[in-house]
Amino acid sequence: MDLRKQIANIITISRILSSIYLLRCPVFYISFYIMYLFCGITDMVDGTIARKTKSVSELGARLDTVADSVFVAVCFVKILPLIQFPTWLWTWIVIIAIIKIDNVVWGLISNKKLVSIHTILNKVTRFILFLLPLTFSFIEPIYSSTVMCFVATLSAINEVYYTRIDKEVF
Repeated sequence: MDLRKQIANIITISRILSSIYLLRCPVFYISFYIMYLFCGITDMVDGTIARKTKSVSELGARLDTVADSVFVAVCFVKILPLIQFPTWLWTWIVIIAIIKIDNVVWGLISNKKLVSIHTILNKVTRFILFLLPLTFSFIEPIYSSTVMCFVATLSAINEVYYTRIDKEVF
């Protein structure tokens, strides 16, 4: 086995493990930010490395989806309970989550496989979502979170289009 061909997957697995370790870090402390930034950086580089080393694989794509899901879930568990959102914003977050989950379920049912759509809007949403906790010390969370929810809503609706109408992405 050529180790060079596995570097991207090793980086992705390190994101999964680092995300789990993030559960032990107190939120908004230096250890949290270091692990958080490490997870974000590994998310940005693993795909690039896979393409450069010509080691893109279905396993790598699945690992990336798992790593993204674990990282987002850990961040939600760690950060959301500490933020005071009004009910309307919590409702909006739940609606976005329901649409995103519905898109995954629809993809599973209609394509018999886990579908992860990497649209430009999804990438923008992920980037803004990644930046969000880094802004809480200087932007009121309700404002930055409202912008995040708006972009995430557009992204979720865009996914609805791709999962139900435009089958070319599969």
